[in-house]
Amino acid sequence: MTTTARRTAVAAAAALALAGGLAACSSSSTPAASGSSVSAAASSKVTGTVTVFAASSLQGTFTALGKKFEAANPGVKVTFNFGGSSALAQSINSGAPADVFAAASPATMKTVTDAKGATTSTVFVRNTLEIAVPKGNPKHIAVLKDLAGAGLKVALCAKEVPCGAAAVTALNAAGVKLTPVTLEQDVKSALTKVELGEVDASLVYKTDVQADAAKISGVDFPEAAKAVNDYPIAALTKAPNSAGAAAFTAYILSPEGRQVLTAAGFQAP
Repeated sequence: MTTTARRTAVAAAAALALAGGLAACSSSSTPAASGSSVSAAASSKVTGTVTVFAASSLQGTFTALGKKFEAANPGVKVTFNFGGSSALAQSINSGAPADVFAAASPATMKTVTDAKGATTSTVFVRNTLEIAVPKGNPKHIAVLKDLAGAGLKVALCAKEVPCGAAAVTALNAAGVKLTPVTLEQDVKSALTKVELGEVDASLVYKTDVQADAAKISGVDFPEAAKAVNDYPIAALTKAPNSAGAAAFTAYILSPEGRQVLTAAGFQAP
Protein backbone atom coordinates (compact mmCIF):
# COMPACT_ATOMS: atom_id res chain seq x y z
CA MET A 1 0.00 0.00 0.00
CA THR A 2 1.34 3.44 -0.93
CA THR A 3 1.88 6.15 1.69
CA THR A 4 -1.05 8.11 0.29
CA ALA A 5 -3.34 5.07 0.49
CA ARG A 6 -2.33 4.37 4.09
CA ARG A 7 -3.09 7.96 5.10
CA THR A 8 -6.48 7.77 3.42
CA ALA A 9 -7.37 4.55 5.28
CA VAL A 10 -6.32 5.95 8.67
CA ALA A 11 -8.35 9.11 8.11
CA ALA A 12 -11.42 7.10 7.17
CA ALA A 13 -11.12 4.91 10.28
CA ALA A 14 -10.74 7.96 12.50
CA ALA A 15 -13.82 9.54 10.98
CA LEU A 16 -15.88 6.41 11.60
CA ALA A 17 -14.72 6.20 15.23
CA LEU A 18 -15.56 9.85 15.83
CA ALA A 19 -19.01 9.43 14.30
CA GLY A 20 -19.67 6.38 16.46
CA GLY A 21 -18.55 8.21 19.59
CA LEU A 22 -20.80 11.19 18.85
CA ALA A 23 -23.75 8.89 18.22
CA ALA A 24 -23.16 7.10 21.52
CA CYS A 25 -22.96 10.38 23.42
CA SER A 26 -26.15 11.59 21.77
CA SER A 27 -28.13 8.46 22.66
CA SER A 28 -26.93 8.38 26.29
CA SER A 29 -27.79 12.03 26.89
CA THR A 30 -31.37 11.69 25.70
CA PRO A 31 -32.74 9.95 28.83
CA ALA A 32 -31.05 12.50 31.12
CA ALA A 33 -32.47 15.37 29.13
CA SER A 34 -35.94 13.89 29.46
CA GLY A 35 -35.58 13.41 33.22
CA SER A 36 -35.09 9.65 33.12
CA SER A 37 -34.87 8.10 36.58
CA VAL A 38 -32.48 5.50 35.20
CA SER A 39 -29.83 8.06 34.27
CA ALA A 40 -30.19 9.83 37.63
CA ALA A 41 -30.17 6.85 39.96
CA ALA A 42 -28.34 3.98 38.28
CA SER A 43 -25.07 2.78 39.76
CA SER A 44 -23.29 -0.37 38.64
CA LYS A 45 -21.88 -0.79 42.15
CA VAL A 46 -25.25 -1.02 43.94
CA THR A 47 -26.51 -4.48 44.84
CA GLY A 48 -28.58 -6.09 47.57
CA THR A 49 -30.86 -4.34 50.04
CA VAL A 50 -30.67 -0.68 51.05
CA THR A 51 -32.30 -0.04 54.44
CA VAL A 52 -33.50 3.50 55.04
CA PHE A 53 -34.69 4.93 58.37
CA ALA A 54 -36.73 8.07 57.66
CA ALA A 55 -39.04 10.52 59.41
CA SER A 56 -42.71 9.63 59.01
CA SER A 57 -43.39 12.87 57.12
CA LEU A 58 -41.18 11.52 54.31
CA GLN A 59 -43.19 8.34 53.82
CA GLY A 60 -44.99 9.28 50.62
CA THR A 61 -42.06 10.88 48.82
CA PHE A 62 -39.41 8.38 49.91
CA THR A 63 -41.62 5.43 48.97
CA ALA A 64 -41.98 6.86 45.47
CA LEU A 65 -38.27 7.65 45.21
CA GLY A 66 -37.39 4.18 46.48
CA LYS A 67 -39.35 2.62 43.62
CA LYS A 68 -37.58 4.84 41.09
CA PHE A 69 -34.22 3.89 42.59
CA GLU A 70 -35.07 0.19 42.35
CA ALA A 71 -36.15 0.59 38.73
CA ALA A 72 -32.82 2.20 37.92
CA ASN A 73 -30.87 -0.53 39.73
CA PRO A 74 -32.34 -3.94 38.83
CA GLY A 75 -32.03 -6.43 41.67
CA VAL A 76 -31.73 -3.76 44.36
CA LYS A 77 -34.39 -3.63 47.08
CA VAL A 78 -35.03 -0.51 49.17
CA THR A 79 -36.70 -1.14 52.53
CA PHE A 80 -37.97 1.61 54.81
CA ASN A 81 -38.53 2.12 58.50
CA PHE A 82 -40.68 5.24 58.93
CA GLY A 83 -41.37 6.74 62.34
CA GLY A 84 -40.64 9.55 64.74
CA SER A 85 -37.11 10.84 64.12
CA SER A 86 -36.07 10.62 67.76
CA ALA A 87 -37.15 6.99 68.06
CA LEU A 88 -35.35 6.11 64.83
CA ALA A 89 -32.19 7.84 66.03
CA GLN A 90 -32.35 5.89 69.28
CA SER A 91 -32.68 2.63 67.37
CA ILE A 92 -29.66 3.48 65.21
CA ASN A 93 -27.60 4.39 68.26
CA SER A 94 -28.64 1.09 69.85
CA GLY A 95 -27.23 -0.84 66.90
CA ALA A 96 -30.22 -1.35 64.61
CA PRO A 97 -28.90 -2.21 61.12
CA ALA A 98 -29.55 0.67 58.74
CA ASP A 99 -27.80 2.21 55.76
CA VAL A 100 -29.34 5.69 55.57
CA PHE A 101 -30.97 8.03 58.08
CA ALA A 102 -33.20 10.95 57.06
CA ALA A 103 -34.35 13.00 60.04
CA ALA A 104 -36.83 15.84 60.42
CA SER A 105 -34.42 18.05 62.35
CA PRO A 106 -30.67 18.69 62.66
CA ALA A 107 -30.91 18.25 66.43
CA THR A 108 -32.11 14.68 65.97
CA MET A 109 -29.41 13.93 63.42
CA LYS A 110 -26.82 15.32 65.84
CA THR A 111 -27.64 12.58 68.34
CA VAL A 112 -26.53 10.08 65.68
CA THR A 113 -23.40 11.94 64.55
CA ASP A 114 -22.40 12.54 68.19
CA ALA A 115 -22.60 8.77 68.71
CA LYS A 116 -20.41 8.28 65.61
CA GLY A 117 -23.31 6.72 63.74
CA ALA A 118 -22.62 9.10 60.86
CA THR A 119 -19.73 11.40 60.08
CA THR A 120 -21.55 14.05 58.08
CA SER A 121 -25.09 14.92 57.03
CA THR A 122 -26.64 17.18 54.41
CA VAL A 123 -29.86 19.19 54.65
CA PHE A 124 -31.92 18.25 51.61
CA VAL A 125 -35.33 19.89 52.25
CA ARG A 126 -37.19 22.10 54.70
CA ASN A 127 -40.75 21.86 56.05
CA THR A 128 -43.16 24.18 57.84
CA LEU A 129 -46.11 23.66 60.14
CA GLU A 130 -49.77 24.10 59.32
CA ILE A 131 -52.94 23.72 61.36
CA ALA A 132 -54.72 20.58 60.19
CA VAL A 133 -58.50 20.63 60.57
CA PRO A 134 -61.33 18.43 59.26
CA LYS A 135 -62.37 19.13 55.69
CA GLY A 136 -64.22 22.44 55.52
CA ASN A 137 -62.82 23.68 58.86
CA PRO A 138 -66.09 23.25 60.84
CA LYS A 139 -64.69 25.05 63.92
CA HIS A 140 -63.66 28.05 61.79
CA ILE A 141 -60.09 28.07 63.07
CA ALA A 142 -58.25 31.03 61.52
CA VAL A 143 -55.19 31.75 63.69
CA LEU A 144 -52.98 29.90 66.13
CA LYS A 145 -54.60 31.42 69.22
CA ASP A 146 -57.92 29.85 68.19
CA LEU A 147 -56.48 26.49 69.26
CA ALA A 148 -56.73 27.64 72.88
CA GLY A 149 -60.48 28.14 72.58
CA ALA A 150 -62.74 26.61 75.19
CA GLY A 151 -63.78 23.05 74.42
CA LEU A 152 -61.46 22.70 71.43
CA LYS A 153 -59.60 19.39 71.24
CA VAL A 154 -56.05 19.64 69.88
CA ALA A 155 -53.44 16.99 69.13
CA LEU A 156 -49.73 17.80 69.13
CA CYS A 157 -46.60 15.78 68.59
CA ALA A 158 -44.57 15.10 71.73
CA LYS A 159 -41.91 17.76 72.25
CA GLU A 160 -39.16 15.15 71.95
CA VAL A 161 -39.89 14.66 68.24
CA PRO A 162 -39.19 17.36 65.62
CA CYS A 163 -42.84 18.20 64.83
CA GLY A 164 -43.49 18.64 68.56
CA ALA A 165 -40.44 20.82 69.09
CA ALA A 166 -41.50 22.99 66.14
CA ALA A 167 -45.02 23.27 67.58
CA VAL A 168 -43.64 24.47 70.92
CA THR A 169 -41.56 27.10 69.12
CA ALA A 170 -44.54 28.32 67.10
CA LEU A 171 -46.89 28.44 70.09
CA ASN A 172 -44.34 30.35 72.14
CA ALA A 173 -43.84 32.81 69.29
CA ALA A 174 -47.59 33.43 69.23
CA GLY A 175 -47.86 33.62 73.01
CA VAL A 176 -50.37 30.79 73.00
CA LYS A 177 -50.72 28.31 75.84
CA LEU A 178 -52.85 25.23 75.41
CA THR A 179 -53.23 21.76 76.82
CA PRO A 180 -53.46 19.14 74.07
CA VAL A 181 -55.70 16.15 74.60
CA THR A 182 -52.99 13.89 73.20
CA LEU A 183 -49.26 13.96 72.47
CA GLU A 184 -48.27 11.73 69.57
CA GLN A 185 -44.88 10.16 68.82
CA ASP A 186 -44.89 11.10 65.12
CA VAL A 187 -46.65 13.53 62.82
CA LYS A 188 -48.69 10.88 61.00
CA SER A 189 -50.33 9.84 64.26
CA ALA A 190 -51.18 13.45 65.08
CA LEU A 191 -52.77 13.86 61.65
CA THR A 192 -54.75 10.62 62.00
CA LYS A 193 -56.44 12.02 65.11
CA VAL A 194 -57.94 14.75 62.92
CA GLU A 195 -58.92 12.28 60.19
CA LEU A 196 -60.80 10.11 62.69
CA GLY A 197 -62.60 13.09 64.22
CA GLU A 198 -60.98 12.49 67.61
CA VAL A 199 -59.66 16.06 67.73
CA ASP A 200 -60.67 19.38 66.18
CA ALA A 201 -57.19 20.36 65.06
CA SER A 202 -53.54 19.39 65.07
CA LEU A 203 -50.23 21.04 64.28
CA VAL A 204 -48.56 19.02 61.53
CA TYR A 205 -46.35 19.65 58.53
CA LYS A 206 -47.68 21.40 55.46
CA THR A 207 -46.61 18.41 53.37
CA ASP A 208 -48.81 16.07 55.42
CA VAL A 209 -51.85 18.30 54.88
CA GLN A 210 -51.14 18.46 51.15
CA ALA A 211 -50.83 14.67 50.92
CA ASP A 212 -54.15 14.20 52.73
CA ALA A 213 -56.06 17.03 51.03
CA ALA A 214 -59.07 14.81 50.31
CA LYS A 215 -59.82 14.51 54.04
CA ILE A 216 -58.03 17.42 55.68
CA SER A 217 -57.93 21.19 55.29
CA GLY A 218 -54.95 23.32 56.26
CA VAL A 219 -54.76 26.71 57.93
CA ASP A 220 -51.58 28.74 57.51
CA PHE A 221 -50.35 30.95 60.34
CA PRO A 222 -47.48 33.48 60.36
CA GLU A 223 -45.64 32.03 63.37
CA ALA A 224 -44.84 28.94 61.29
CA ALA A 225 -42.02 30.94 59.71
CA LYS A 226 -40.25 30.90 63.09
CA ALA A 227 -40.43 27.11 63.38
CA VAL A 228 -39.11 25.83 60.06
CA ASN A 229 -37.56 22.36 60.19
CA ASP A 230 -34.48 21.43 58.18
CA TYR A 231 -34.29 17.77 57.12
CA PRO A 232 -30.77 16.24 57.04
CA ILE A 233 -29.81 12.93 55.44
CA ALA A 234 -26.72 10.80 56.08
CA ALA A 235 -25.16 7.54 54.98
CA LEU A 236 -24.44 5.69 58.21
CA THR A 237 -20.92 4.68 59.20
CA LYS A 238 -21.92 1.10 60.05
CA ALA A 239 -24.13 0.68 57.00
CA PRO A 240 -24.35 -3.01 56.01
CA ASN A 241 -24.59 -1.82 52.39
CA SER A 242 -22.19 1.13 52.22
CA ALA A 243 -22.30 1.42 48.42
CA GLY A 244 -26.10 1.38 48.49
CA ALA A 245 -26.14 3.97 51.29
CA ALA A 246 -23.94 6.34 49.29
CA ALA A 247 -25.93 5.84 46.08
CA PHE A 248 -29.36 6.32 47.66
CA THR A 249 -28.23 9.41 49.56
CA ALA A 250 -26.82 10.88 46.34
CA TYR A 251 -30.11 10.13 44.58
CA ILE A 252 -32.15 11.99 47.22
CA LEU A 253 -29.81 14.97 46.77
CA SER A 254 -30.06 14.81 42.97
CA PRO A 255 -32.24 17.14 40.86
CA GLU A 256 -34.74 14.31 40.34
CA GLY A 257 -34.98 13.66 44.06
CA ARG A 258 -35.44 17.38 44.71
CA GLN A 259 -38.19 17.57 42.07
CA VAL A 260 -40.26 14.82 43.72
CA LEU A 261 -39.82 16.36 47.17
CA THR A 262 -40.71 19.93 46.20
CA ALA A 263 -43.76 18.70 44.28
CA ALA A 264 -44.97 17.25 47.58
CA GLY A 265 -44.68 20.63 49.28
CA PHE A 266 -41.19 20.48 50.77
CA GLN A 267 -39.01 23.55 50.36
CA ALA A 268 -35.51 23.59 48.93
CA PRO A 269 -32.91 24.34 51.63
